[in-house]
Amino acid sequence: MDENSRLGFQAMLKRRRLDEPSFYQIRVKGVLSSQWADWFDGLTMTIDGEETILAGWIPDQAALHGLLGKICDLGLPLLCVQRI
Repeated sequence: MDENSRLGFQAMLKRRRLDEPSFYQIRVKGVLSSQWADWFDGLTMTIDGEETILAGWIPDQAALHGLLGKICDLGLPLLCVQRI
């Protein structure tokens, strides 16, 4: 396998791994009440001072982008997105 083929194969494997369910922690500025839990597709919500941490399994990158869009729609500043 030449170098270009090997690099292309590695990129394909990385993409595939990102399209599998992964556990994320997303930290936003602001305190969300528990009434928003259903809107965030069953993610756990933890309040940490003046921040909210959303955590849980997200099925794929498309779902992650949808979730980030919801956070944006609420006008919450995004502080951190961490794939664990």
